[in-house]
Amino acid sequence: MRHLKLLLAAFIVANYPAYAEPPKDKLPDIHLDEWKAMNSSKADTIEWFKQSKFGMFIHWGLYSIPGGIWEGDKIHNMRSPHIAEWIQYAAKIPRDEYAKLASNFNPINFDAAAIVNLAKTSGMKYVVITTKHHDGFALYDSAVSEFDVMDATPFKRDIISELYDACKKAGLEFGVYYSHSIDWADGSDNRAAEYQEKGWNIHHHNVAFGANTWDPSPNTFDEYLEQKAYPQVQELLRKFPDMKFVWYDTPWRLDVEQSWNFYKIVYDIQPQIMITQRIGNGYGDYSIPGDNRIPENLDELIKPWETVGTFNNSWGFNGYDQDWKSPHEILFWLIEIVSKGGNYMLNIGPTGLGGVPIESIRNLQVVGEWLDVNGEAIYGTNKWITTKEGPTDVVMEGTGQREKSGFQTEFTTEDFWFTQKGEYVYAISLVAPGAEALIGVFDTDIGKIKTVEILGAGKVDFEQSEHGLTVAMPDGFKPKFGYVVKVEF
Repeated sequence: MRHLKLLLAAFIVANYPAYAEPPKDKLPDIHLDEWKAMNSSKADTIEWFKQSKFGMFIHWGLYSIPGGIWEGDKIHNMRSPHIAEWIQYAAKIPRDEYAKLASNFNPINFDAAAIVNLAKTSGMKYVVITTKHHDGFALYDSAVSEFDVMDATPFKRDIISELYDACKKAGLEFGVYYSHSIDWADGSDNRAAEYQEKGWNIHHHNVAFGANTWDPSPNTFDEYLEQKAYPQVQELLRKFPDMKFVWYDTPWRLDVEQSWNFYKIVYDIQPQIMITQRIGNGYGDYSIPGDNRIPENLDELIKPWETVGTFNNSWGFNGYDQDWKSPHEILFWLIEIVSKGGNYMLNIGPTGLGGVPIESIRNLQVVGEWLDVNGEAIYGTNKWITTKEGPTDVVMEGTGQREKSGFQTEFTTEDFWFTQKGEYVYAISLVAPGAEALIGVFDTDIGKIKTVEILGAGKVDFEQSEHGLTVAMPDGFKPKFGYVVKVEF
């Protein structure tokens, strides 16, 4: 069965190339000593990141207005990728026509404090938002470009400043997403013609994928970098001090020096910031195994890592996609990822009016309630010698697979995930227990167990044998979304 699942996942990735796994993250060939020194100086941020586990991603921009539909046609009827923030690319919308959306961008329901409070009560420790996505539109007051929320829209409020201030007030860490390579407004053709003309190869199925080849801006790509991308990154770093992340995206067709420039610009202004693998050419401080992808081979990951996930099947708001991740599914993603030593950053896509979809709010509130009781088994933990036991196996190979297959998995009372903190090991279940639970990995060969506790319910009776650990459950103990057994050795 597992073999069939992997074959299915491979087929879906091949047929949904936008969701394919990025090239393996390898160390850079040049500037290596400089990069190592800079990366080593970020030890405090990296350690904080590894202990924080759960964050909020926010994709928001002009694309939230059409919400996955252009001139009456759904994005799923257009070329891939079928994710709402790519509507300009999918529908080949001319730059001037797309820019007219700005005059209708007036998100009167936007409330930065409410979004940050949602993140905090959901158990998230950091927030990262798209300051400029591939469409080139900035959600902050940019002096570099007038294609921004202050100059081009009737809203005239600096969205990034408001979220940054709200995070600082609430005690959450903050980071910015910036599309450094792709910019359909000002990025020319993203070097697509140059790569095709010279016959250059990159680690992707098509050297023109993601590039604006239908209506490229008249400037060169180098001019875009020098006059917009580099200056806007510097602008963000000076405008928002003491950040934790710069989340670059899609580095296709960037050469080594261009990626290095994006790394050094950040380091020179805020040296503590972690930079995502998608800066390109191996210069990231942490790895992204793929969108909605949980890695199977952890030996491939030599850096701290984070899986990023959508709430439905789109990052930007899609008005017709109602395939929302349930609390049960979100907890699976979080627990599976944390048991393997990674972080999970879950996305919300606000509407064109600035509101968060009610399904995201309700489901995150349930996740937060679970973490209020069981978060000890998540935050500050490390990967144990065993990540999971039990009969149910789930392979998550990306957005395309999740959209095609959905999530119908039913876990059993024999399925447990494991994390470790000091002398404690946590066994995490996603279902309500019976009168007792048997955890096979905690047999007598693993070492003598001193105490056993159910988080939120207290210490319980237990028996350790060659068959495992038998835990007696408290009378009437039926938590809907699972529970945690805390074992002291």
